[in-house]
Amino acid sequence: MGNRSLLLVGITGFIIGLVLTLQTRPTLMEFGAVSWMPSMVSISIVREIGPIITALVCAGRIGSGIGAELGSMRVTEQIDAMEVSGTNPFKYLVVTRVLAATLMLPLLVIVADAVALFGSYLVENTKGNVSFMLYFNQVFNSLEYSDMLPATIKTFFFGLAIGLVGCFKGYYCKKGTAGVGKAANSAVVFTSLLLFIIDFIAVLIADIFYEL
Repeated sequence: MGNRSLLLVGITGFIIGLVLTLQTRPTLMEFGAVSWMPSMVSISIVREIGPIITALVCAGRIGSGIGAELGSMRVTEQIDAMEVSGTNPFKYLVVTRVLAATLMLPLLVIVADAVALFGSYLVENTKGNVSFMLYFNQVFNSLEYSDMLPATIKTFFFGLAIGLVGCFKGYYCKKGTAGVGKAANSAVVFTSLLLFIIDFIAVLIADIFYEL
């Protein structure tokens, strides 16, 4: 599940780092604040852009896959056969996938964040001749626990949402081949909406907590 999404997540993160830096650098140069680029990019990526973009990519890649897989098992009556044989399909098909999605998403976000920051460094090194040590020294100096902890915690909920919605849509898929397609499609749509809701709630809670 997670290993098959690693390349896609890595490429996405790398492009995000490149684009974010290329788009932001001219504006910072106008104000003479280009030296703040590593700090601004790292906080933006770690706090918000990395987690939510990675989760959306995984919703399309993993959520639809789970929905289609369980949907096809429902249509071909494999789930019914497990129930008849006395095997609990919920335990073996749903719980395992939800746990896998919950645990692997934070790891994928870490990879995406790291690759995005490396992409940002490449732009800064090309445009401003900034060394690797100088760039990442500023990155680590600018990041605090208040940036990393809430972002890490919400990724577990992102993974949980992807697994739950994908399994629900697939497990209760309607009969027929069209039902499998609808299950996969609706899994992506509902998961994407749920991810934004979770993200908003997480940011709101973090904002209230760190203001106290």
